[in-house]
Amino acid sequence: MSFNSLDYVFFLIVVVTLYFSIPHRFRWVLLLVASYYFYMCWRADYIILIVVSTLIDYFAGLAIGAAKRSSWKKAFLALSLTSNLGLLLFFKYYTFINANIEALLGQFNIFYDAPAFGFLLPVGISFYTFQSMSYTIDVYRGQKTPEKHLGVFALYIAYFPQLVAGPIERSTNLFPQLFKKHDFDANRVVEGLRLILWGMFKKVVIADRLAAFVEVAYNNVGLHAAPTALLAAYFFAIQVYCDFSGYSDIALGSAKLMGVELMVNFNKIYWSQSVTEYWRRNHVSLTTWFRDYVYIPLGGGRVPTWRKYLNVLIVFFVSGLWHGANWTYVFWGTLNGVYLVYELATKKLRQRVEAVCRFGRFPRLKQAVRMFMTFNLIALGLIFFRARSMSDAFTILKIIATPPWGPLYLGSPGVFFYGLFGVAALFAVEYVQKDMRLEVAIGKQGPLFRWGFYLFCLMSILLFGVFDGGQFIYFQF
Repeated sequence: MSFNSLDYVFFLIVVVTLYFSIPHRFRWVLLLVASYYFYMCWRADYIILIVVSTLIDYFAGLAIGAAKRSSWKKAFLALSLTSNLGLLLFFKYYTFINANIEALLGQFNIFYDAPAFGFLLPVGISFYTFQSMSYTIDVYRGQKTPEKHLGVFALYIAYFPQLVAGPIERSTNLFPQLFKKHDFDANRVVEGLRLILWGMFKKVVIADRLAAFVEVAYNNVGLHAAPTALLAAYFFAIQVYCDFSGYSDIALGSAKLMGVELMVNFNKIYWSQSVTEYWRRNHVSLTTWFRDYVYIPLGGGRVPTWRKYLNVLIVFFVSGLWHGANWTYVFWGTLNGVYLVYELATKKLRQRVEAVCRFGRFPRLKQAVRMFMTFNLIALGLIFFRARSMSDAFTILKIIATPPWGPLYLGSPGVFFYGLFGVAALFAVEYVQKDMRLEVAIGKQGPLFRWGFYLFCLMSILLFGVFDGGQFIYFQF
């Protein structure tokens, strides 16, 4: 059951209606049953993985809280981490690891034949395993008391709005909200519907329209000239943003209908004036997870400069690997780490250059140049994220960098111009949003603007939306 389907619309209406129709003490039962049903619509037998992960971390959390010795606490934490990472490694990385071992040993004429398994990647496994691990780590650190209510703990792991693609919630934020009684609030419901409407617009009008152009370019590497390859890179940068942030908006909106505030996962990422700022705005729940559970334990910025740079590279290497079992993802993640290390290492030098160039006299120009440079760095890096192989990615970069440039292939005029229409709408709405949350920013406008926004989104979805665009990109992670 995908968010961009009528099935989900009916499912959400039924769940929200029942939620406010039954006593508070039974609501966790409704949400847990609904969440398990939602996940089982993808593949029913994989629900056992969520149940196993839930039980292990529930009892591990209780054991950590009850343990008197530090060694026992560490042992139960290790049980939780190895169980979750073991499931993730087996289902997501088993084939990748074996393929690379086989290729390496083949260089020395050593035969290697590991058993093959035909398992499909469980939807959302990278998200709910990280969310589950963060709970036991927080209990171990003393930041969260062990949760004794098994049903609510199971709901924390499987809460359907953010189960399959985040945001990766923290126990300290989500648990209190799952226990709290939420009364029906018309204003809150309207805000939730605004998010759902805007998320659907970003998915079916922008992301899935641009996907048609991107697919042609990336599936026919070498057949298109540089302008087409560059435009495809730009379009994919917008596509993946609208696809994932569209999902997140629908997730936040769905939860808000029932009174739950999830973490804002995206914040106008292409208004960033540096790659550092970009990663403060992009996929916030994952970047803060790596900051708190990987970067800081490695020493963070409290170590010698070279160690700090190494920590950044390690975090982004692991982040790239988290995104997928392919060297293209690893390279993309590591490249973003290199971007950040470069910005850290050259910060003072770049400030001096800007002072010499007197950019301060033209603040709007300085912001525009920074945004343009940042967008290009991100878009070119995402070529590796989208390409089917490292070879394809380098071929695309070579085509873009090699003169003379050939003609621009636009494909279907509908795909190209409707895509541009969607992109223009995206940046116009984000400009109006300013520094506020979208649902709040729209609510602060006058009735003419608000209803114009609603009508514009609805008509655009009906007239220009792609309803066979498939699942969200991040479902494969």
